[in-house]
Amino acid sequence: MLLMTLRQDPAEAEIPSHKLLLRAGYIRRIGSGIYAYLPLMWRVLQKISQIVREEMNATGALECLLPQLQPAQLWQESGRWDTYTKAEGIMFALRDRQERDLGLGPTHEEVITTIAKKTINSYRQLPVHLYQIQTKFRDEIRPRFGLMRGREFIMKDGYSFHSDEESLKETYRQMDRAYRQILGRCGLAFRAVEADSGAIGGAGSQEFMILADAGEDEILYTSDGKYAANVEKAVSRPPVVEASPFTSYDKKETPGTETISKLCQILNCSPTVIVKNVLYEAMYDNGKKVLVVVSIRGDRDVNEVKLQNELVKLAGRYQAKTVLALKVPSAKELQEWTTQPLPLGYIAPNLPKDYLRSPQFLSLADTTVVGLTNFITGSNELGDHVVGANWGAQFQLPELTVDVQKAKAGDRALHDTSQILQSARGIEVGHIFQLGTKYSQVMGATYTNEEGEEVPLVMGCYGLGVSRLAQAAVEQSYDKDGIIWPVAIAPYHVIIVIPNISDAKQVEAAEKLYHDFKVAGVDTLLDDRPERAGVKFKDADLIGIPYRVVTGRSLKSGQVEVVERATKKSHAIPLDEVVSTLKQWL
Repeated sequence: MLLMTLRQDPAEAEIPSHKLLLRAGYIRRIGSGIYAYLPLMWRVLQKISQIVREEMNATGALECLLPQLQPAQLWQESGRWDTYTKAEGIMFALRDRQERDLGLGPTHEEVITTIAKKTINSYRQLPVHLYQIQTKFRDEIRPRFGLMRGREFIMKDGYSFHSDEESLKETYRQMDRAYRQILGRCGLAFRAVEADSGAIGGAGSQEFMILADAGEDEILYTSDGKYAANVEKAVSRPPVVEASPFTSYDKKETPGTETISKLCQILNCSPTVIVKNVLYEAMYDNGKKVLVVVSIRGDRDVNEVKLQNELVKLAGRYQAKTVLALKVPSAKELQEWTTQPLPLGYIAPNLPKDYLRSPQFLSLADTTVVGLTNFITGSNELGDHVVGANWGAQFQLPELTVDVQKAKAGDRALHDTSQILQSARGIEVGHIFQLGTKYSQVMGATYTNEEGEEVPLVMGCYGLGVSRLAQAAVEQSYDKDGIIWPVAIAPYHVIIVIPNISDAKQVEAAEKLYHDFKVAGVDTLLDDRPERAGVKFKDADLIGIPYRVVTGRSLKSGQVEVVERATKKSHAIPLDEVVSTLKQWL
């Protein structure tokens, strides 16, 4: 077979799983974020795909295959063409010879909704659940970590159609169970967490995270097992507010205190009694820009995902549908908004009207500041803060109150204040969504209900990264010698090593075992290369086959050595019992 192993870590690889997959000959880089799956990797992907198919089919879902090349018109109907090709810029867009715009599918909501629109007419046809396992494309700004963040990847994506929300929730629960089954059968430690729906949209969503130190996502959870969420979505009860040292309103000189820690030092106060005011610039999909000031407690940070979601809810105010971009503007960029330089680091919750050139200004209060009294905040004058301030007296509470604080480890849980949020890293491999009528409504996908009314189809969608899951498995399970595959998704179950191919008895025993394992349905590799035994043992450890059978010196006593890859434990097993013993272990 095509087996080319490397002794040194490739320069391009950053995390252990990426290094090991390259070194062990599973993948090869073809271009930035583009990898070839070599035979060993393809076997892993096939095994994962088979587990996915079995669990999906068990729920009654039907497999199909949708086109990767998608007309821009469909995405324009849903309103996502500009978001995916311009704002986020993750869709590969192209034009055909007739000058028609097309995209390579990063996802298939638009395609599947069009199919439903043309094929589902009556409530009698519902529910319907279709899925596919297919290559997807994303034009990542910075492809990295091998298959974790590539520009081409294999994914299982499924879509369901329903007559009502209750039917959708039942399928959503089915998918929750199915995804847990899939990851459990793959032999992986994982956690299901509440998640933000992002550009896909919808009412509720849940991510499935493979626990690993190199995970790009932070998970917050409680030890009682009743709460887990991606940090983008997580909610918490922040630490208790300490008493303010100021009981009357006053202005104080606070030079050089552009940061909360410096301000606390000078005023000898807790950050919990400070109202900090953070500026953002939001750009909506119709080109309108809005200057936003968020008032939040001094010990908390703004969760920009939550903030963007709140601003999307306000899009109608500005005759828009969504937010294309959100950022903290630089001092230079702020010049287009203001008549004079803003005293950054000393901004008050209410900016004076004569500061602003544009009426597109929005003031938001995070829930953490609403109940504060005698608080400390900026004065809108460089070098000064005010103390002992109160809402309704010195400052008006901003027009909208929102929860945009970033939950963090150490916070108290909402469901039980005795439970403290803990942090872990995870690799997202699955995400399920309750879409509702987000796509069916705008794309005209309707059905006739029992009362004869034409109403939008209720939708759900369910994604699982097959190639990402394969690498996540390696990131979760490896040692200094190489990969340790879970048995269910290992490319082979057993590798038989002939230490000395010039020894006829070793060769004969190995070839008989190879034949017997195959007859018994055990995926087996036979290493009969003319290499030193040490090289073969190193390669076997590197590629991570669960069991190594060595037809070496122990043959003289009618036995072979069997080594467990995960534990390195060695067993001497009689030659005629090897196949039955290993089949039992497997």
